[in-house]
Amino acid sequence: MLKQFTPQMARETILKRVPLEDMTVPARIQDGIQQIFGKNLSPEEVVKIILKDVKTRGDAALQAWTEKLDGVKLEKFAVETQAVEKAVSELSLETRNALDIAIERVQRFHQSQPGTTWINQTLGGSLGQMIRPIRRVGLYIPAGSAPLPSTLIMSAVIAQVAGVREIAVTAPPEPSSGQISPIILATAAILGLKEIYSLGGAQAIGALAYGTEQVPAVDKIFGPGNLFVSLAKKQVFGMVGIDSIAGPTETMILADDSADPKWVAADLLAQAEHDMLAAAVLATPSQLLIDDVQAEIETQRKNRSRDAIIQGSLADRSGAILTQDLNEAVDLANLYAPEHLCLSVQDPWALSEKVYAAGGIFLGESSCEVLGDYAAGPSHIMPTSGSARFNSPLNVLDFVHLISLVALNRATASEIASAAQTLALNEGLDAHAFAAQLRMGGKTDETG
Repeated sequence: MLKQFTPQMARETILKRVPLEDMTVPARIQDGIQQIFGKNLSPEEVVKIILKDVKTRGDAALQAWTEKLDGVKLEKFAVETQAVEKAVSELSLETRNALDIAIERVQRFHQSQPGTTWINQTLGGSLGQMIRPIRRVGLYIPAGSAPLPSTLIMSAVIAQVAGVREIAVTAPPEPSSGQISPIILATAAILGLKEIYSLGGAQAIGALAYGTEQVPAVDKIFGPGNLFVSLAKKQVFGMVGIDSIAGPTETMILADDSADPKWVAADLLAQAEHDMLAAAVLATPSQLLIDDVQAEIETQRKNRSRDAIIQGSLADRSGAILTQDLNEAVDLANLYAPEHLCLSVQDPWALSEKVYAAGGIFLGESSCEVLGDYAAGPSHIMPTSGSARFNSPLNVLDFVHLISLVALNRATASEIASAAQTLALNEGLDAHAFAAQLRMGGKTDETG
């Protein structure tokens, strides 16, 4: 059952943001930590231990932690070509077509994103920026409760559009086979990716950040993951770049009387089935819609294979908020800054003008989040945990870096050197001032 909240109650509960490290750890995770480490550690402490071990012992640590945490004993982490080729050969035609459609649409969308080298010659010489792709990136593809080939598409395709030449992929091995899920391997093969490692969790992040005998280090790490993966990315930041610190996934639906309760309920359940920490929130001024959605949720839940996960999400982090009007609903959305904001209203374009904090806006009931998850075009890797207030969905600019170009002519250098000298002296940096003075065109003594 989806709990109902007043706007004030929602602000204090399901819409209240909690830092990743302060989130309540589910009992099953804490029990697992106790069992593996023999003492009550925080997830941050666990990650610190694993990362330090990977940094110190390299492959030996990766082997130990993969066996201990994933139940898989591996000597080599790189996936062999035969396994990849086998995965492709076993794809159904229907699945292959679906992957091709998604890849093509994501590619076309991101090829349209701006970002070019430019030169300005109106400021006395040539000034501009040079865009260069990051040399080597690592893509973490989650596969805990479900393998996510869509996440591989939503990151690797963008890296390729940006011109990244070295792309390393890591994904957790399945305990039953000791190998990465075949659908992820097949997707990697279709994308032309050849460097794939059977590695998951914090140990995979450590390998990508520090490098080991078998896994060369990367320059930047991308991809969502569980709590331990997110904390690991946070701890290695600075040693390598990271895309973001991903929290649990979230959807907020703003709806009016025109919304179809069956569709709204289906979209909420689609979000809730991700994991027990996923958030599925409805905000509407219509009590009738809330009642109808509640009834639909109970009906549709009976046919869902992941109902236990859905129940956990609906009980802890989800809910329906009865607002005075749509304006109050938008205010709550801007406060929450959701990863996905779905506008199931009569005039979604007008309402979208009032939104200033969301990872992605899905306008109208035909533009459901699920289509964005797979094949709409924009990457489904979007800012979570309220970071949509300042962060953006994964895009081409995340895979490049800008280099400023400064090529002043002598006249301009002489013209602005006086200002540089004055500012340097105000900062107490007389060596700076002397270097600027030398460009002023007049003679100086040798000491300045």
